[in-house]
Amino acid sequence: MKTMGLIGGMSWESSAEYYRLANLLVKERLGGFANAKSLMLTVNFAEIETLQREQNWDQLAREMETAARQLQAGGADFIVLCTNTMHKVAPAIQSATSIPLLHIADPTAKAIKEKGLTTVGLLGTRFTMKEDFYRLRLQVEHGLRVETPSPADQEFVDRAIYEELCHGISRDETRSECRRVLRSVVQQGAQGIILGCTELGLLLRASDSPVPIFDTTELHVRAAVEYALADDGESLPGASPPLS
Repeated sequence: MKTMGLIGGMSWESSAEYYRLANLLVKERLGGFANAKSLMLTVNFAEIETLQREQNWDQLAREMETAARQLQAGGADFIVLCTNTMHKVAPAIQSATSIPLLHIADPTAKAIKEKGLTTVGLLGTRFTMKEDFYRLRLQVEHGLRVETPSPADQEFVDRAIYEELCHGISRDETRSECRRVLRSVVQQGAQGIILGCTELGLLLRASDSPVPIFDTTELHVRAAVEYALADDGESLPGASPPLS
């Protein structure tokens, strides 16, 4: 079994879910006392969030590069970045080490295409929804059409993530409003919805949507376990090189 190197802490609420799911899935596959072989380096999200607000992506890239190098030095065989937003600096992370990075958008796109869907809605932080780094990978590398909420709804979802979900707060009122946002994206033509923030799966479930939901946390972890248990020499599931 390969050792997965998890860059966590963004936020620790969803990173704990990564750890829980990875161990449960390995136990399901192997039985007995089996669990995932992993290393997790947890950054201080207070520092990361400040740098995000300041749009200091160069420093954020350096922080992620350092974390990836530490995991490789500790014996990790591949890197799992436990956040969607910080995949903005995925090329820098990959170039900083000689071990592969499992990009969160790749297993997500694979699951969408296996359902035969071509158009998906994307919910996440304002960075993930507004900027090109995530949508472009889905569009260019995987041939998907991506719809996002209105600017006002993007701001609402972003606030819900940073002000509530990252602090472990799940309010019924927020869930109800997120359902409304989700339905509005479906009305734009989305055949499925990507929960493109690792905290959104802590709030929304399949029953909240009239179309299939793709929880990036679960899909990312499943792909990581698949690769960890695969024979040596097999490529990362659904992977393609990071976009520059």
